[in-house]
Amino acid sequence: MSAGPRHGGSPGPSYQDYLDRDSREVPACLREQSPPTFDDAPLDAARYTSQAFFDREVARLWPRVWQMACREEDIPEVGDVHVYDIVGRSLLVTRTAPERIRAYHNVCLHRGRKLCDTSGHYRQFRCGFHGFTWDLDGRIARLPCRWDFTHLDDDALTLPEAQVASWGGFVFVNMDPAAPPLDAYLGVLRAHFSVWRLEERYKAAHVAKRIRCNWKVAQEAFMESFHVIATHPQILGVIADANAQYDIYGEHVNRNLAAFAAPSPHLGHPPPNEGDIARDMLAMYGHPEALSALRQAFPEADARTLVGELNRRALSRADGHDYSQVSDAELLDALVYNVFPNFAPWGGVAPNIVYRWRPDGRDVNACVMEVMFLRPVPAGAPRPAPARLRWLEDDAPWASAPELPILGPVIDQDMGNMAAVQEGLIASANGKVQLASYQESRIRHFHRTLDRYLADA
Repeated sequence: MSAGPRHGGSPGPSYQDYLDRDSREVPACLREQSPPTFDDAPLDAARYTSQAFFDREVARLWPRVWQMACREEDIPEVGDVHVYDIVGRSLLVTRTAPERIRAYHNVCLHRGRKLCDTSGHYRQFRCGFHGFTWDLDGRIARLPCRWDFTHLDDDALTLPEAQVASWGGFVFVNMDPAAPPLDAYLGVLRAHFSVWRLEERYKAAHVAKRIRCNWKVAQEAFMESFHVIATHPQILGVIADANAQYDIYGEHVNRNLAAFAAPSPHLGHPPPNEGDIARDMLAMYGHPEALSALRQAFPEADARTLVGELNRRALSRADGHDYSQVSDAELLDALVYNVFPNFAPWGGVAPNIVYRWRPDGRDVNACVMEVMFLRPVPAGAPRPAPARLRWLEDDAPWASAPELPILGPVIDQDMGNMAAVQEGLIASANGKVQLASYQESRIRHFHRTLDRYLADA
């Protein structure tokens, strides 16, 4: 295949080449190319290890950015509350009316106790210290010994709020009242995901684990395909890793498009034949026996067409929707978007993987990683209840979560790097982190935006 339009210089087909031979028409958003243009300066290792740098993030980043707090389905009824904690701050993300969600700072205005320790259903917010109580609209409802607070009127005791907005069925919060609207912040995301409509999906899995590394170290491991050759060598036969496409959109959004059921350029020439690629891909899914029937039905088809058809049929059986016109790319590929600072939804169809990373309290050397699966609501059926969050013990592998059948073992391979990277950054002799110009351009983009937030007063 001739080399098509590309950003990087890897040999082999470009991602756009794979789209050219898709068995269906692909969404226009996948045809877009927005190449990165950054210098090649190294990063300072202290960005990941310094308490002072971390404290600047606490003061200047987290209070001013839009953050995904929960799914709308996590708080479906009036009075449902999700407690969202980030670097010492806490918000009560509350459904106050059938079509309204608000976020209150989770602090009693008397002596500062947190109003709610856990998520749940509340008729009112009552402080466990002295009994100060607020209604769901944030207005003071009960003040014990009111005669002793004549210096305060009810307006002075209204709970302060953060900004709230929704996209794709996710609830976002921003503690900065002057922050731009969420739509402006997300840029192209709404247009790109209009074909995938994450708001029409339900949370089928939600797993979290604490990791011994800085939150950026964990996140950046999922922002490039470059690491596949060393960290995930078992999938080199089925992923076009070094010829993935990277795109940058404004300050807050970037993406990585990597083709599956396609071989890595690292395997050299001639590449594996299409039958071997299809066999290995189906084996990864746990259905190697399906290849024979697919070959009989589509004797001239390449691996992407064969495996795409398998997924098309399997999804239709599972949820009753029609996938006959859905492209192979949407059924197969890693279409990974990142929204600054810590949210990564996958495009395509079923399941949509979603990642989120957050600091673990105020520990510069620890973080929390979460993985969600979103699946289409079955045709003609009510929306299933969202999956409850499963916390993995610190020594438990991701593979121990049956909700993540294929993904769990792959994430465990990534976990094998995390603590070692953090330890290495702390011990670094030259204090520098060198990045590839193209394949790690999303990391460069992230740090450029981070610098802007940290520099702004």
